[in-house]
Amino acid sequence: MAGKTKIFVSCGIGLLLSTIALYFTFRNIPISDLFRYLKTVNYWWVIPSVAAALFGFVIRVLRWQLLLSPFKKTGFWRAFHPLMIGFALNLIMPARVGEVARPAIFCKKEKVPFSRVLATVGAERIFDILILLLFFAVVTVSVDIDPGLDLTFGDYHLNKTSLERIGINTLKVALVLVVGMVFLTARRGRAMINRLVFALPKLLFFAGKGLREKMEKTVCLKIVETVENVGVGFDMLRSPKKVGLCLVLSFVAWIFAAMSHYLFTFGSPGIDVSFLEMCAVMVILCFFISLPSVPGFWGLWEAGGVFGLLIFGVSSSDAAGFTLVNHFFQIMPIIVIGLASSVITGVSLVRLTYEKQT
Repeated sequence: MAGKTKIFVSCGIGLLLSTIALYFTFRNIPISDLFRYLKTVNYWWVIPSVAAALFGFVIRVLRWQLLLSPFKKTGFWRAFHPLMIGFALNLIMPARVGEVARPAIFCKKEKVPFSRVLATVGAERIFDILILLLFFAVVTVSVDIDPGLDLTFGDYHLNKTSLERIGINTLKVALVLVVGMVFLTARRGRAMINRLVFALPKLLFFAGKGLREKMEKTVCLKIVETVENVGVGFDMLRSPKKVGLCLVLSFVAWIFAAMSHYLFTFGSPGIDVSFLEMCAVMVILCFFISLPSVPGFWGLWEAGGVFGLLIFGVSSSDAAGFTLVNHFFQIMPIIVIGLASSVITGVSLVRLTYEKQT
C-alpha cells in the first residue's frame, strides 16, 4: 500500500507541475500560430535527427556493458533490450519506473545480483550528471549571449551576467562531483562517510535513547545503503582507464543527443542557433525534466526547451513550435524500440510495472 501511495503522490505532483509548465509555456501563443508553424517544418530532417539520437543510445549500451563487465560479460543485444525497455517505461509510465525495471529485467535474464546491476545504473546517472554540468558550465561561459537579455521571473532577473555566474558555479559543482566520485571509489572513503553518518545521532545527546536508535535504523541506515550502492557502482571501475573510457562514452552519448536536437533545427523555421547554443538548451531542458512530471515529460520538456531558446533570441512562438514537434520525434522512436524489445525478450511491461509499484 505504501508503494501505491508513493506512486499516486508522485503522479499528482507530476501532473500539477506539467500542467503549470504547459500553461505558462503556451498561454501567450495562439493555437493558430502553433499549427501554422507545424505546417512549415521540413520533416525530412527527422531522419538524421532520429539517427543521431539512436546512435547515442548505442553508445549508452556500450557504456553499460563496460560497467557490467567486472561481474558479467554481456553481449550487445542482452544489454540493449533491457536498456531500451527501461527508457521506454520512463516515457509511458509514471514515477520513472524504468530506472528500476531495467536492472530487474537484466537480473531475471542473466541471473546476477540485483544490487550490483542497480549500482551500475546509479553510476551511469552520476556520469550523466557530471557531463551535463560540464556542458552547461563550458557553454554558458563560451557562447555569445545577448547583452540586452533580461528575462524576469518575479523579483529575479536572468541576464548575461547571471547566466555566466551560474555557469561558473556549475563548473565548481562538477569538480566537486569528480572529487566525490574518486572519494566514493575508495573503500576507506566510504568507510569514513559511514562512520560519520552513524555518529550523527550521538550529537543529539538531549534526545532519548529510543529516538537515537530509531534514527540509526531508518535515516542513517538508508544513507549508508545509498553511499554503498553508489560506491559499488564506481568500485567496479577501479581501473583509471575504465573510468576514463566511461567518461568518454558519456561525453560522446550526450554529443549525439545534442546533435539530434541540432539537426532538427535545419528543418525548423526561426531556430537559428549554433551547436554550442543547442547544447545549452539541451542541458536546460534536462534540468526541467528532472522534476516530477507526467509520463513523457510533457509540459516540463516544452517549458525547458522554450526557456532555453528564448535565451538565444528565438521568438516564443517559434521556440514553442520547435520544442513541441521535436519532443514528439525524440521520444516516439524510444517508445517503439522499447516495446519491440519487450516483445523480443518476452517481458510483460504491464506485469513488470505493477511489480515495481507494489
